[in-house]
Formats: sequence, structure tokens, C-alpha cells
Amino acid sequence: MFSQLPTIDAFNRWSWAQIAPFYEALQERPLTPTIIHQWLADWSQLSQLLFERAARLRVATTQDTNDEAAEAAMNDYLDNIFPHVEVAENQLEARLLASGLEPEGLEIPLRNMRVDAELFTEANLPLLSEQVKRSQVYNRIIGSQTVAWQGEEITLTQLATRLEHPDRDLRESGWRLMSARRLADRQALNELWAELLPQRQKIAENAGLPTYRAYVWQEKKRLDYSPSDADTFHRAIADVVVPTASRVYARYRQTLGVDTLRPWDVRADVFPFELPVLRPFTNADELIQTSATIFRQVDPVLGDYFDTMRHEALLDMPNRKGKAPGAYCTNFPASERPFIFMNSTGTGADIRTLFHEAGHAFHNFERNKLPYLPQKASPMEFNEVASMAMELLTAPYITRDKAGFFTKTEADSWFVGHLEKIILFWPYMAVVDAFQHWAYLNIDDAVVAEKCDAKWRELWQRYIPDIDFSGFDDDLVTGWHRKQHIFRAPFYYIEYGLAQLGALQIWRNALNDQAQAVESYRQALALGGTQPLPVLYETAAVKFAYDHDMVGQMIDLLEAQINQRLPA
Repeated sequence: MFSQLPTIDAFNRWSWAQIAPFYEALQERPLTPTIIHQWLADWSQLSQLLFERAARLRVATTQDTNDEAAEAAMNDYLDNIFPHVEVAENQLEARLLASGLEPEGLEIPLRNMRVDAELFTEANLPLLSEQVKRSQVYNRIIGSQTVAWQGEEITLTQLATRLEHPDRDLRESGWRLMSARRLADRQALNELWAELLPQRQKIAENAGLPTYRAYVWQEKKRLDYSPSDADTFHRAIADVVVPTASRVYARYRQTLGVDTLRPWDVRADVFPFELPVLRPFTNADELIQTSATIFRQVDPVLGDYFDTMRHEALLDMPNRKGKAPGAYCTNFPASERPFIFMNSTGTGADIRTLFHEAGHAFHNFERNKLPYLPQKASPMEFNEVASMAMELLTAPYITRDKAGFFTKTEADSWFVGHLEKIILFWPYMAVVDAFQHWAYLNIDDAVVAEKCDAKWRELWQRYIPDIDFSGFDDDLVTGWHRKQHIFRAPFYYIEYGLAQLGALQIWRNALNDQAQAVESYRQALALGGTQPLPVLYETAAVKFAYDHDMVGQMIDLLEAQINQRLPA
């Protein structure tokens, strides 16, 4: 029967009536040790088609937020297929768990299924569908934010690149324009947030949990660390990283020749190399071609993976009007291919973004080799190691003598900026994560936008005290509006901070032996979700830790490497 499943193109047009018999067949088939592997293979084949269908719909709605047909197709899937699939998948998971069978390589997936079984309730299906639809509303609001700048209509993403300009007056005028456009959507975003929070609390209550934080901790399979561990990480950032970040900001002030850093200063090209603003490539094709050369030098297999994406149109690089903000890599598991989406505008930041998303893509290539879909679901805290490590493993090959983007001096400038951004990221991550802990433990307060604004200000002043927002309080307090994860992917942000510690350890290993570090990295990627989080880190030859000692080690590494590259 399963040999009759069509290609993804045909499957994308199937109704639930056409899909349902395959789930029924899996439900009716006896589960015994002799047939369990074929049963898992058939289940994975069906699930992968559905996963890819949903992923392709997401891609279509983000490529053009004004594409009504794409949005209608997504909504049709969410209304008429997704709820049935969730029920059917849960039933199969329950059946597998009830069988008592534990095939080799499924120990961790089965652990995760037990968590899903505890969490699942049909009452949440319409709420979960609505959450996805609401995230599309956020995309539409942000994707429509354009301004008139020097005679042309541009997106805020494009305008942001202007804030790197050495002319402070120009940066300020651009920032003010961006600020006004963002604040024009303040009420709309407040209203959207007030809709999202009660829904999320109801989702938790339907699952028998007191808070949405507790729900997410299970949903995200955070079984290897707890909310109190997140607090430990926040404290380490406050004690160890914030003072280091202040030193970075002090260097910015000195280079810019200003007494205080204003919001329009922090994106400036402030690296002390007396260089023009870096524009390392002119178009997306150049970005792709040069990156392909770099990846091949990191590892020939990874180079082959990226070439496959180039040749199969699995890269959407340029920024354009109506395109959703941000960047992501998604997986098409039935096709065994990843897809990268981003908004490049010709900046050095775009290179880092592509390296990051390519790391996710390489992870997908490796884990797509595993036989069963449940084995491919690795924890986000390691998924981000895959991406962040690639930002660093590429470092030896970014100069023009290696067919890369930069001269030696430009490379030092760019990489110093990258390392400084890692330092500056952790305090911002702590603000975003701590804000969400507060919001979902204090729902009655958090639905009031003014109280959210006050909490954001409090956290910002604790973790990022070096930027002067005098006269622009509205911009400061509404900073939470501009973090899409808060609206679209709640609690998905600490993963970046934790994973950065793993990625930096891989880089530390690479500074001693690049080839061995890359080999260990690929070995860990290939495990997918078959091992618990600490073992994934151990396979990559690093440690899963987030306390003062580990944070301090990585800060010491970063400061030493920055100082090596700064001009005398």
C-alpha cells in the first residue's frame, strides 16, 4: 500500500480523505518484533510527506506575505489536515508505546513520545492552529513595514544596513525614520500579543499544566535542564558577560569619538581599522558562489551538500518588499533536502547569516540519512550548535587568498565584529528569555502592554545599560515588539545562548586541530535525535554547561581572540 504514496508534488494536493487510509492501515497492522522496522519505515514515509508539505507551505507564505493563494493554502492545511494529522500521529505514538517494543536507536525518540503523549489533548488542536495563523499576522505586519529613503521605497531590513554608515547624522536620520514606522504598528502588535497570551495559557491548562512555561518545557523536550538552570545562565551572563560587553561598548565609544552610545550608533561600522563600510559582495549569486568555495575548504562533503542546494534552487537569498523578515533553514524530509530562506542586502552580516543557516542545512543533510523520522528530531540546543559552529569553522577561509570575501585586514575587522556580537548577544538573549519567563508566570500583568513595556525596560537596564535612549523611551520599552520569537516562537531563544557555548568550544578545539574538530562536529550532526543532549555535545568533543565557569572560559577565549586581531 505504501508504495502507492505519490511524490511530494502530487501529495501536496491530497485531501485528508486520501491520507486517512494510510494512517488506518498503520493502526490496524499488528506490531511485532519482526515487522516493527517496516512499520516504522512506512510511518516515516507518510509523516515525512506531511512534514514537507507543511514546510513548503511555510516557505511560500514567507517568500511573499501578500500572496493570498499561499496563505489560503496554509490556512486550508491548518483547518482541514493538521488537526487530523495531530490526532493520527498521537494515536500511532501511543500504539508504539503500548507495544512495549523498543527498537535500537529509538530510545530517545520513545522518551520524547512519552512526553508528547502526556501533553496531547484534542482540545488544543484548534488553539494550536490559531497560533500558527496569528504568527502569519505578525509576519504581515512586519513584512509591510517600508519607508521612503532617498527617493525609493525600501524595507526596514534594507534601511537597517544604512545604520552601519560612518556618517552619524545619516545614521540618526535613518534610525528616526525606522523608529517612526515601527511605532506606527505599536497598537496592532499590542493587540496581537493580547490575543496570543490567553490562548497560550489555555493551551497549558488544557494539557493539565499550570503555566505555559511548564507546557513549553515539555513541548520542547527540555529534559536535560530546567527553568532554574535558565536562571543560573542568566546570572552568569549578568556577572561575567555584562562587564565584558561594557568594555566592548567602551571601545565603540572611543572609536566613534562620542561620550555616549545612542541607538543609532550600535550598528555603526565601529571597528578600529579605518576601513570603509564593508560591502563584501554585490548580489546574492556572488554571496552563494563565494560561500560555496569556503564550505568546500571546511570539508569536501559539506561543500557537496551546499552545491546540491545551489543546483536544486533550495536557496532564497535576496531581501524584497513583502518578504517575511529574518532567516531560517527548514527541512524537506521526504525529498531529503533542506531549504534556506534569508534577506541579504550586501552586508557582512549576511555572510554570517548564510554560514549560520548553512550549518542547519548540513545538519539536515546528515540526519536525513537516519531511517526513521522520529530519529531526526534533535534538540534545538544542539541544532543551534550546528549553525553557530559553522560561523566559526569557516573563519580560516574567508580571506581572498582562500577565494573568500575579504582582504586580511577586512577579515580581521569583520571577524572582530562577529566575536564582539557574540559577547553582546548573550545579554540581549537574557533580556528576551527573562522577559518571557516573567510574561508566562504573570499572565494577568503581561496582557497589559504597559506592564510589558515596564518589564522590558527593567531587564534592558539590567543587562544592556550602555546604550543611551534618552528622549526615545517609546522605542526602548517596545523593544519586545521587534523580537519575532516572542510572538511567533515563544521561549525559543535561550537555545541560541546555550548553543553558543557549545559552538565556541568546537572553535576552541578547531584552533588546535581544525580537521579533527570538523570530524567530531559531523559525527555529532549525524546522530540526529538518537542521543540525549549531553551525549550530542560529548560526541562533538565539548561539554553541555552554562555556569559561571563555562561562561567565563568562553569570555576569556573571545577576548583573547579579539585582542589578537585588533590593530596595535
